[in-house]
Amino acid sequence: MLQNIGVTGIIMILVLVLILFGPSRLPELGRAVGRTLFEFKSSARELVGDSKEDEDSTKKID
Repeated sequence: MLQNIGVTGIIMILVLVLILFGPSRLPELGRAVGRTLFEFKSSARELVGDSKEDEDSTKKID
């Protein structure tokens, strides 16, 4: 999907974000996005870990 956007499209999106949120709110917005991604990745790892543990426990029972 990002392959079709190109450099010009990414620059336009960044300019639009800058206009909408202003330079003073960009660091706050970046931190919020970073925290959200971190929590999402942590939850995904936890779910994958739980499913692997379930598979291991069912293999041991067999």
